[in-house]
Formats: sequence, structure tokens, C-alpha cells
Amino acid sequence: MSAEGGTRAILAALAANLGIAITKFVAFLLSGASSMLAESIHSVADTANQLLLLVGKRRARRDADVEHPFGYGRSRYVAAFVVAIILFSAGGVFALYEGYQKVRHLQEHPDQPAIDPFWWWLPLVVLVIAIGLESFSLATAVRESRPHKGGRSWVAFVRRSKAPELPVVLLEDVAALIGLLLALLGVGLTVLTGDGIFDAIGTFAIGALLVLVAIVLGVEMGSLLVGEGATEQDLAAIRAAVEAHPAVDRIIHLKTLYVGPEELMVGAKLAFPADRMLAEVAGSIDEIERAVREAVPAARIIYLEPDVWRPAAADPAPPTDTIVIRSAD
Repeated sequence: MSAEGGTRAILAALAANLGIAITKFVAFLLSGASSMLAESIHSVADTANQLLLLVGKRRARRDADVEHPFGYGRSRYVAAFVVAIILFSAGGVFALYEGYQKVRHLQEHPDQPAIDPFWWWLPLVVLVIAIGLESFSLATAVRESRPHKGGRSWVAFVRRSKAPELPVVLLEDVAALIGLLLALLGVGLTVLTGDGIFDAIGTFAIGALLVLVAIVLGVEMGSLLVGEGATEQDLAAIRAAVEAHPAVDRIIHLKTLYVGPEELMVGAKLAFPADRMLAEVAGSIDEIERAVREAVPAARIIYLEPDVWRPAAADPAPPTDTIVIRSAD
């Protein structure tokens, strides 16, 4: 994923959410619709999220140092994980609390109008405009994501993408559009019937939606923080590039790990003929590294260990002072 593509989608979402947040909050102050307050907090949280993503991208560009020898690429995962927390705490929980407060207010003041009778039209106008702006933001994210999506479904793209920015913006924009429609439905029914319970239900629905999106984001970003390897397609390409070299007898073992969204580490033990000279093996390793990088450009860190294939010692028994932990299955 190009950094420029992700940045354009983030900036489009940032501009849309900042303007929408201010407009929604003004509409809430004038009309008293709790769905508008929940949506304004949602937009404020989304604005903060985009700022965090930009900070994460900027921090990830720092050069590697002694303390972080593989660089700061995972800063983008940290930023995206914090985004999920903010979306949950500032957006979802607040909306649920506001819905509860709305129900209490309706019970304690049943004679008061749920929405200001003079400004009843303002939330509806604001929501319609917000839907248009969020649609623009989503269209930008979709357009920037298509080159990276390939033949995968959108769900697979969000789940398998190693660069977090576009999946995060896509999920946020989809949640924002659904939230706006829920708010429009809640406020609209309240205006038509005069019953504020529809406004409260819309607020509860927005909160539940944000919590769901936050959980999905948290799970996916948590997996990236723990460490994910290459996709099956890239792993097959790496194997093919290594095995295609005539000097390699076989791959003894191969492991991969993303140290950043666009930086894959590859480590492998390769079997070479026992009669090969060291200089020949070193030359072959250089050629294999070039072939792997051509096959998978993200494979920027490559460690190849030459060895001799010994079937009887392929999985030698551990020394007596070594503890081996194996999975239950």
C-alpha cells in the first residue's frame, strides 16, 4: 500500500469528520436531539482517530536505531489499535450512556417535547448533509483501496491487509454512514410521532454499532501487533524463488514476520550440497536474496542460513537441559 494513498484517504476523512462534528453539535444544542449529540461525539472520535493515524505514519518513518533495530514500522499498528480504543470509549460508551440519559429524561419529564418544536428540521438537514460528506469520504477510501484489494473481497481486504490505515478508514466511514442513517431514522420518527423514545433507540443503536466496530478493529490490529507472517500467496512466491535456485537442495525451514506494514522479514535454513565451497554458497545466497525481493518486494530483511541436509538429524532431540514446549494438538 502506498503511503500517499493511505494519507489521502485519512485527510479526506479528517476534513469530513471535523466539519460534520461541529455542525452536528450545533444542531444538538438547538434541537436537543440526543442522536445528534451521539453522532457529534462519534465524529469527534473519528477526527481524533485520523489524527492518530497520521501521527503513527509519521513516527513509522523514523530511521532504525540501536533501541529499535528493525525500525518503527509497527507504530502504525499501535496508532490503529489506539484508534479502536478511542472509538469504543469516546464513541460507543458515550452513545450508550446518552441513550440511557435520554430514556431517564423522558420518564422524568414526559410533558416536555423530545425535540425543540422550532428547530425540529435542523437535525434532519444536518444529517442529510453529513451523509453526503461521509459518502465522499467513503468513496475516496474505496478508490484508494481498490489497487491494493486485488481479487479479494472487501472483508478479506480488511482482515488480511498489513497496512492498517485504509481498512481503519473504510470501517470508520461505513460505521459513520450506518450511524447517520440510524440517527436519521430515530430523529425522523421522533419528529413524526412526537415520541422521544425513537431518538433514544437511535442513540442506543449508534453506540452498539461503534462498540462492534471497535471490537473488530481491536482484534485485527491486536493480531498485527502480536506479529503476522506473510500471506499464503507471498509465502508460496518466496518458496518458489528459493527452490528455483539450482544450488539449493531443499528448504529445511522457513519463517516470515511483518516488522512493519510494508517490511517483511524472511528467515530460512537452506540445504546446500556438502561439497560446495564457502565462496560459492555465499554467492548463491546473494542471488537467492535478490530473487526473493523480486518475487515479494516487501521482503526487505532476509536472513538465510546455509546447512547440509541430514534426514536423520532433521529434527534432532533437544539437549537434556533444554525444555521444549509443544502445543496440545
